[in-house]
Amino acid sequence: MADEPVPSERIRLVVLFGGQSAEHDVSCVTASHVLAAADPQKYAVQPVGITREGQWVFAEDAAKALAEGPKALPASLATTGPDVDALPTVAPAGDETVVVLPLLHGPMGEDGTVQGMLELAGVPYVGAGVLGSAVAMDKAMAKQVTGAAGIPQPRYRAWREADLSDRALHAAIDDLGLPLFVKPANMGSSIGISKAKTFDELEQGVALALSYDEWVVVEEAVSPAREIEVAVLGNLEPQASVPGEIVPGAEFYDYADKYEDGAEALIPADLDEAETAEVQALALRAYRALRAEGMARVDFFYEKGGRGFLLNEINTIPGFTPISMYPKLWEASGLPYDRLIDELVRLALERNGRRRRRTDR
Repeated sequence: MADEPVPSERIRLVVLFGGQSAEHDVSCVTASHVLAAADPQKYAVQPVGITREGQWVFAEDAAKALAEGPKALPASLATTGPDVDALPTVAPAGDETVVVLPLLHGPMGEDGTVQGMLELAGVPYVGAGVLGSAVAMDKAMAKQVTGAAGIPQPRYRAWREADLSDRALHAAIDDLGLPLFVKPANMGSSIGISKAKTFDELEQGVALALSYDEWVVVEEAVSPAREIEVAVLGNLEPQASVPGEIVPGAEFYDYADKYEDGAEALIPADLDEAETAEVQALALRAYRALRAEGMARVDFFYEKGGRGFLLNEINTIPGFTPISMYPKLWEASGLPYDRLIDELVRLALERNGRRRRRTDR
């Protein structure tokens, strides 16, 4: 990573967490650990929560706990406190430098909505911009873009709810075979995902996915395959971490497996030098194709002896919990948690400055 430090003055770091998606709880856990790791000599941390109903609040309890020291922070933050009256509340005051760190997983936070609001306010923020966030969040659209870029991926079908029919589902089985994985197009943390081994299970899985989003993606089951993940960091010159491998504790890497410590993470993954270089290069290609900036975790299936590495998905706001792969992969690559936060802030400021040079006329 670049050695260029964050600005010498103390930065007001607005940690934005919670949100209206089904990943609200994951976001609250992630935020607690980021608050605990942020260097108080560099950052005046301001936790701002978004309730499940969409209300923005100053997270007073989190701020008070943080003032007592990182050990006083709860394992999960609560989105309670006085209302944030308007967006300018988090905008710069005088010469103060403000950076927003969105830790909002899923729709209404990771999908370009909050990013667009911050762009309009001219506030630097961590992570991908509006286009990169929106495209990466929508699995169906992301697959179209990465497929057009020539990045190998599993075979799939995607439909809007209005276009679904028994005939379409039977055609998917005929083309892709069984079992199939069924996913809501716009969701993360494996929420709403199911594995269908029969037509009836496929119907049930589609109904579950549609309870989260109006678009559904059905993918072939890549088996046997290993699950390889790469963390990417950067703007114009992104870098890839050492790869890691997820060994699911369940039939597949579901929500409980991710957040209840059921899966095993192998870092670095048991890959030879050529395999490591190949998956890192593919991760960077996907990152660039989807216009990601700042950070992303890029997930692959590895069909050794078959089609090789197949892109599964890209996450532009990956988890930062103690068992999350993104910070663990960077730590294994020589960038510890606190310095990772510094680098993300630096990248946010660099991109904001670059964009403002084209708009401040």
